Amino acid sequence: MDDNFREKVNRYLINETEFLKVKDTMNEDQLRLFVDNAISTLCREQNMPMTAELRATLVRSLVSAVVSMGPLRPLMEDNSISEIMINGANKIYIQRKGRITLTDVKFDDNRQLLHTIQKILSASGTNKRVDESSPYVDFSLPDGSRVNVILPPCSMIGPVMTIRKFNEDINTVDDVIELGMMDKRIATLLIAAMKTKLNVIFCGSTGAGKTTLLNVFSRHLPNEERIVTIEDTPELHLLQEHVVTLATKPANIEGKGEITIRELFINSLRMRPDRIIVGEVRGPEILDLIQSISSGHSGSLAIVHAETPEDCFNRMVTMMLMTGIRLSTQEIQKQVARAIDIIVHVALFIDGKRRVTAVTDVDFDEKNGKLILNDIFRYEQQGVTPEGALVGEWVQDKKKPSFYSKFSKRMVLLPDGFFE
Repeated sequence: MDDNFREKVNRYLINETEFLKVKDTMNEDQLRLFVDNAISTLCREQNMPMTAELRATLVRSLVSAVVSMGPLRPLMEDNSISEIMINGANKIYIQRKGRITLTDVKFDDNRQLLHTIQKILSASGTNKRVDESSPYVDFSLPDGSRVNVILPPCSMIGPVMTIRKFNEDINTVDDVIELGMMDKRIATLLIAAMKTKLNVIFCGSTGAGKTTLLNVFSRHLPNEERIVTIEDTPELHLLQEHVVTLATKPANIEGKGEITIRELFINSLRMRPDRIIVGEVRGPEILDLIQSISSGHSGSLAIVHAETPEDCFNRMVTMMLMTGIRLSTQEIQKQVARAIDIIVHVALFIDGKRRVTAVTDVDFDEKNGKLILNDIFRYEQQGVTPEGALVGEWVQDKKKPSFYSKFSKRMVLLPDGFFE
């Protein structure tokens, strides 16, 4: 279907009809009739011919986008809500400004909830499936929101669905600074790190904002580079032209055909990448990531779940050890420290704000055989306002980090006096 024609119909529905007012009061059949009549009027007014097949496809597409969410539609349309958590038909929670609350939205029963889940999955355009034989699935919606579903018998409370909504309001570094996630000095350093092809790990707990930060700073990767992204569920939205997006594949009903992040990573090294971005590192793929960086594929970006930069480093070392590699722990620490330049830790605070808590330089002391993790920037909390907002600031260590020489090699300039 021609995208321009679809857009023309969309504009007509919104601007020339009462579609936005009546869509919440109609059932699916009534919506189909309303949209069909609107398309007829548009074709008649603008003398546009249309086949019956195209007309049916257009009606089905427009109505499906509205009705597939069922009772969840108002929650999805509320931009202040960042996450929706459905625990069976009668308990639907939301996260708004970092706080979780129970809503009064409910499904009639678990059958209606399951029907809605199937419609959302169908409307997502993915070829994934979820049923009793394959009771859990991860997929993305067309707007970038991420959905996780788990069904009985794995869930004991009925169908469970978690929707992490894509925030279209955070697109640039200025947006991040305005929200108080970091200050201009941190942004300056991380932008320089992208241009210098430093290897950066973003870490934090679930929902802390790791993927958001990676998305924002990926805007500063050079447009002429060939970038390969590897994810379980597509969440990265890069603006560069030359981007190759790879996604894992689950096993089929017979338990065959699974394609893992590690297999995709190994294959990506044969694709002549200038830069590799891994959506989440949580297994043996860490070994291939570290070895690829050591062999010349610098500029890698990745996400690791961890509570602190120290935990992040230790988790990477542990994942390396779990591959069965025959090296001492100290030798593995040395390899990881040489490969990774910066660890950026971000956290969700009790006042509902996400903040970068540390930007950490990773180094290894060859003489003493010790790991050195030095915070270039560290967030220090100073108090709480009467309204419950945290007060604090980012403290900078002005000492030159271990990767400082890479800036001059890539001819990337930092402001005068940024480091001593």
